[in-house]
Amino acid sequence: MQHIKNYYNAQLKTPHGTVIVEGPIPPETLEQYEFHENLTSFRPPQEQKRALIEIAKLIEGRIIIARNENIVIGYVTYLYPDPLERWSEDKIENMLELGAIEVIPSYRGAGVGKKLLEVSFMGDEMEDYLVITTEYYWHWDLKGTGLNVWQYRNMMENLMKTVGFEYCATDDPEITSHPANCLMVRIGKRVNQESIERFDRLRFKYRYMY
Repeated sequence: MQHIKNYYNAQLKTPHGTVIVEGPIPPETLEQYEFHENLTSFRPPQEQKRALIEIAKLIEGRIIIARNENIVIGYVTYLYPDPLERWSEDKIENMLELGAIEVIPSYRGAGVGKKLLEVSFMGDEMEDYLVITTEYYWHWDLKGTGLNVWQYRNMMENLMKTVGFEYCATDDPEITSHPANCLMVRIGKRVNQESIERFDRLRFKYRYMY
């Protein structure tokens, strides 16, 4: 399939000033921005910047960022599932994974995460994709937010629902290893039945083993 990367943007008023939410961002533009020192959920800021530039270079890779002037304070990534995960065992060409979403602590509660998702799905081209996201409690900033694991799970689920993600059952061992973990999926309007059935087979690998 052809991976269309039309550019979209929106502005968001926050207590720290106006934030620009935009993307998908090409790698050469990402190179010019500074990454805030508190973007540390997955790796140090400079390493995270390099990782996002590499994703932006991928034919399917999509990076949406939130920035205050030239400082990136949040981002969300979309790419094919990790080769080490179950979800890549069948190379479904129109299936992407929301790999990471991060907003620095001082901007949380200002609607940045929600706006990142809104801009992600502004384009009609996203109706061609089946997009999954896997929520694992060990990635969550429970200490920084003061939420317990169920409150955080509820917050993430509600956030994803704002752009059409729905909870999806699975027997994937990583997800079933803790009851707060979950799989969510957004099926675009033009995703064909074959892709949905292939995805369902990935969701339940052990269905016929009993």
